[in-house]
Amino acid sequence: MRLVSSLPYLLVPLFLLGIPAYGALKGIDVYACFIEGASDGLKVVTRIAPAMIAMFLAVGLLRDSGALDILAHAVGPATAKLGVRPDHIMLALLRPLSGSGSLGFLASILKELGPDTFDGKLASVIQGASDTSLYVLALYFGSVNASSMRHSAIAAFMANMVGFAAAILACRIIFR
Repeated sequence: MRLVSSLPYLLVPLFLLGIPAYGALKGIDVYACFIEGASDGLKVVTRIAPAMIAMFLAVGLLRDSGALDILAHAVGPATAKLGVRPDHIMLALLRPLSGSGSLGFLASILKELGPDTFDGKLASVIQGASDTSLYVLALYFGSVNASSMRHSAIAAFMANMVGFAAAILACRIIFR
C-alpha cells in the first residue's frame, strides 16, 4: 500500500532514468537525440516569438487603454437583466486573449466580490467554460506562417460566446 501512495512521486525519476537506460539498451545516443530535439525547439520558439509578442502587446493595449472597460460598460445595461455584471463581461472578453490576464482579473473579482457569492461563482465558471482561443490561434497559425485564419477565428469567437452563455445558464440553474 505504501508503494501505491508514493508511486506519483517515483514516476518522474523513473522516466528520467528509464528513458536513457532504454536508449542505451537499444544502442541509441540519447544525448545527441536530446540536443537535436532542443535545437528543433529553439527553431520553433524563433518562429512563434513574433506572434506571441504581438498578442501580448495587443492584450496589454486593450487592457491598459480602457477599451475593455468601455465595451463592458456599454453592454452592461443589456446584460444586467441576465444578472451579469460588467466585470463578467470584461472577463469573458479577456479570456480568449490572455489566460494569465484573465486569471489575474478573476482573482480581483473574487477578492472584491468573494468566491462564495453568485458573482464569484459565475466568474469562476466563465473562466473555466472558455479558452484562450485567440491566443492559441495566433500562436499556432503564426508558427506555421498561415496567412488566413478567418474561419478559425470566427469559430473560436462563437465557441467562447457559447461557453459564456452556458456559464450564465448553468450558474443560474445551479446557484440560484
